[in-house]
Amino acid sequence: MIGLEQYKEKRSFKKTPEPEGRIVNDKKYRFVVQRHQARQLHYDFRLEMEGVLKSWAIPKGVPLEPGIKRLAVQVEDHPVEYIDFSGEIPDGQYGAGTVRIWDRGIYEIDNEEPGYLGITLNGEKLSGGYALIHTDKKNWLMIKRKPVRDMNIE
Repeated sequence: MIGLEQYKEKRSFKKTPEPEGRIVNDKKYRFVVQRHQARQLHYDFRLEMEGVLKSWAIPKGVPLEPGIKRLAVQVEDHPVEYIDFSGEIPDGQYGAGTVRIWDRGIYEIDNEEPGYLGITLNGEKLSGGYALIHTDKKNWLMIKRKPVRDMNIE
């Protein structure tokens, strides 16, 4: 499925405070990390791209140190309005639990190839280079890259 169809199919907007949303093509490069206490605590990493928020669930959180690899499971695209969402998703609804914004900011794409996305984050907590590497199906690895000045260039 493309766009927001899968997102909308999973929710009853008469019961959840989440935004119904629409595709927005305004070329902003914002990101958000939401702490999501659902059945299991995880962090949702979202990048504003192609008029939606491309989204990954990261069970152990975004890596804070260079070289650390974290599983990032790609989930359905979310509407851009979700970038400001913080609140309670009611019991019985998809993703029921508490969602809080953990970090937000802007990003730039350093390198984009099939199966690889290199980005630089400039957030309130997160900054520097990151890579998202597609491994299989919905699974990706998120890695904090070493700063260029720390790399051994010969």
